[in-house]
Amino acid sequence: MTTELRVLRASEWDDWFEAVELAFGGVPESAEERAFDRAVTEPARSLGVWDGQQCVGTASAFSFRLSVPGGALVPAAGVSLVSVAATHRRRGVLTEMMRRQLYDVREWGEPLALLTASEPAIYGRFGYGAATQQLAAEIDTARVRLEVPPGTDDVRLRSAAPADVRDACETVYARNVPARPGMLARRPHWDRMPLLDPESDRDGASPLRCVLAERAGDVVGYARFHFKPEWKWAGSDATVVLRDLEALDPAANAALWRFLFDIDLASKVWVRNRPVDDAWQHLVSDIRRCDVRVRDSLYVRLVGLGAALEARAYQAPVDVVFEVADAFCPWNEGRWRLTGDAKGGASCKRTDEAADLALSVRELGAAYLGGVSLASLAAAGRVRELRPGALAEASQAFGAGVAPWLPHGF
Repeated sequence: MTTELRVLRASEWDDWFEAVELAFGGVPESAEERAFDRAVTEPARSLGVWDGQQCVGTASAFSFRLSVPGGALVPAAGVSLVSVAATHRRRGVLTEMMRRQLYDVREWGEPLALLTASEPAIYGRFGYGAATQQLAAEIDTARVRLEVPPGTDDVRLRSAAPADVRDACETVYARNVPARPGMLARRPHWDRMPLLDPESDRDGASPLRCVLAERAGDVVGYARFHFKPEWKWAGSDATVVLRDLEALDPAANAALWRFLFDIDLASKVWVRNRPVDDAWQHLVSDIRRCDVRVRDSLYVRLVGLGAALEARAYQAPVDVVFEVADAFCPWNEGRWRLTGDAKGGASCKRTDEAADLALSVRELGAAYLGGVSLASLAAAGRVRELRPGALAEASQAFGAGVAPWLPHGF
């Protein structure tokens, strides 16, 4: 190969980012989006592959903190902007970047790497497991009604310009992060992401709108959404397109959903990314008319296996020895004894004891946030039980109580 892999220089960002755009179809981002991407890119954590003066490969790793079962916020590398030029496929460029990046993440002392995959088939071979799902729905609000809990009528709703109430919304979001695994604590500049609103992405819908839920003068929730008008012979058939919604209690949550259902001229609410256990599903009168769909979302990779497993809590007492395969990050290979519970912390150390379960690091990544059970992976032949009873013990312990969820991409 005549290519050179090196850390990105800040002066190379424009050429580097244009290589990303070209690999993803060649459609330039809006000025608003491009400014955001420049602001959040960390050159020292980004890689470029160069063939002479041409950038032919890119990868970046944002410095995030991820919520895990038990509420801890764990340092994690948010892998993004990964691309290889079409002219340089099948030359090992992607493998070289992925290997170098994971070695770097280890050197930075971050036990986890995360990504969202443009194509799910790509990243399993590098040890990433699909750990969360996201729910989409198209709710027929002309036929579906909500049954709201007591206290909903005590919540006051107020419309506001999204930029004017960004801080209030971020406070609500930050309070919810430890309660659900898979959420990202906002770092500098990332509070701008939910407000990105290029006209080219609206598909005919309105500019972004926001409504706050308040109680006794305090903000207890918010919803950001678009209104997409459509007129037919019989009248309006508009759609409310939900961007994001957070609430601090059931009444505030129900008040916001009822508001979305009741917007004049609309007959549908389109939901694009919600937790698979989202509460609105238990408020609706007819779930069949909500056209619920689910797909993969966040992929998790254990980079420092022992530190990653020690960082989270466990739903039930666990004492199990894993035999782990990880050819891509050989420092994770071998036997690890995990002990822990919900309150006393956890320990995960190397051991010579006999293994109870055999699996690869990919399966541990999938199960890490509690959304995928080790038992289901075993049923697929991807986890082997070597000690009777170990699978049930570990599978119960790895649960999270609530579905893990990534509220936005990166």
